[in-house]
Amino acid sequence: QVQLVESGGGLVQTGGSLRLSCVGSGRTFSSYAMGWFRQAPGKEREFVAAISWSGFKTVYADSVKGRFTISRNNVKNTVHLQMNSLKPEDTNVYYCAAKYYYTDYAGTDYAMDYWGKGTLVTVSS
Repeated sequence: QVQLVESGGGLVQTGGSLRLSCVGSGRTFSSYAMGWFRQAPGKEREFVAAISWSGFKTVYADSVKGRFTISRNNVKNTVHLQMNSLKPEDTNVYYCAAKYYYTDYAGTDYAMDYWGKGTLVTVSS
């Protein structure tokens, strides 16, 4: 069992930056690939970024590539999403998620094993 708790959301102006954090419980955190997803009210959940258990493999949605960076610290059981050059369309609830793979893999899989409760990011124009 892995429990995930997100933090770092808030209100920021267009062009600003935020750093989201996700803390995972359990000794097996380092065995899981981690992902960030986002969802606006009334819209479907959208993949943002993912990182393999080793941290060596990452993948990003085209909409955030070059602006967002995902990273992890397996000693501290944390995964971060550094968000720069924020736009109003980045306004969403951001969710951290974990999925176990047998290999060191990062993908756009929506069928994650565990989800956090989300943190709200609001970008004002």
